[in-house]
Amino acid sequence: MRREEIADLAAFLAVAEERSFTRAAARLGISQSTLSQIVKRLEERLDVLLVARTTRSVAPTEAGERLLERLAPALHELDRGIETLAEFRETPSGTVRITSVEHAARTILSPALARLLPLYPDLNIEIFVDYSLADVVADHFDAGVRLGVQVARDMIAVRISPDIPMAIVGSPAYLEGRGVPHTPDDLTRQRCINLRLPTSNALYAWNLEIDGKPLSVRVEGQAVYNSIDLILDAALAGVGLAFLPLDQVAAHLESGALVSVLQDHIPPLPGYHLYYANRRLNSPAFKLVVEALRYRG
Repeated sequence: MRREEIADLAAFLAVAEERSFTRAAARLGISQSTLSQIVKRLEERLDVLLVARTTRSVAPTEAGERLLERLAPALHELDRGIETLAEFRETPSGTVRITSVEHAARTILSPALARLLPLYPDLNIEIFVDYSLADVVADHFDAGVRLGVQVARDMIAVRISPDIPMAIVGSPAYLEGRGVPHTPDDLTRQRCINLRLPTSNALYAWNLEIDGKPLSVRVEGQAVYNSIDLILDAALAGVGLAFLPLDQVAAHLESGALVSVLQDHIPPLPGYHLYYANRRLNSPAFKLVVEALRYRG
C-alpha cells in the first residue's frame, strides 16, 4: 500500500472517530477543507460512500463502519509501534493524551506539566476535562485521571495525589436566610447546588459520615451544574450550599465570602489516580509523564 493511501485511511479514521470534520482536522493539524477533500478522494478511489454528512452531524455509513472496525486497531497499533521507537532518541518526544476531571487538571496536572514541559521541548501533552468515566482504550487516550475508587480493576493505576479534603460552604447571606445546618439530616431543609455526572446522568451524592460511618447524601436545590467553577460561583452568589474541594474554597473562607458548615461530618475523598491500560507499549514520553505525576507522599 502506498504512503498516501495510508494517510488517506488515517484521515478517514479521524473523521469517523471524532464524528466531526472540525475536530478531526484539529486532531490531524490540517484544514477542514483539506480533510474533506482527502475523504472525498478516498471515497472516489474505493467507489463507496464512507461518511454520511448533514448540516448537523457526521457519521460513518454502514460501509464506513465496516472499514472502521478493521482499520482502527491496525492503525492505532501502528501508531503505538512508532511511538516505542522514541526510546532511541536522546530526549523523550511525542504526544500524551490524558482525560481528567476539572479539579485534578487544575491542581495536579497543570502545575506538574508547567515544570516538565520546558525541560522537554519535543514533548506534547493534551488534557481533556471531562467528568464521564472515560474508557481510555476506546476513546484513544493514553491515560485518565479519576478518584482511586472510580478506576476499573483491569487498569494499571498510579496514585498522583493525597486524599482530598472537602468542605460544605455557603455565603453568609444564604446562611442568614436559611439557617446553619448542624447535622447531615438538616441538609434536607437546605437549598444545595448539585453536580451532574455525565456517565450516569445522576446527581453527585455528597459523601459524609456520622460517628465514623459513611453516609451518601442526595441533596436537592434549584441549581445543577457540570462544572465545579460554576458551583463555586453559585455558592458565592448565595444560591445555596456547595460541596467542593477545600483547596478551591480556602481563600473565600479566609476572606469571609464563604462559611464552612458540617466540617466534622466530611471525610476526605480518596486521592486521584492516573490509570492506563497496557504497560508493555508505553512510550518513553508517557513513562516520563507518569513519573512526573507520581505521588510520593
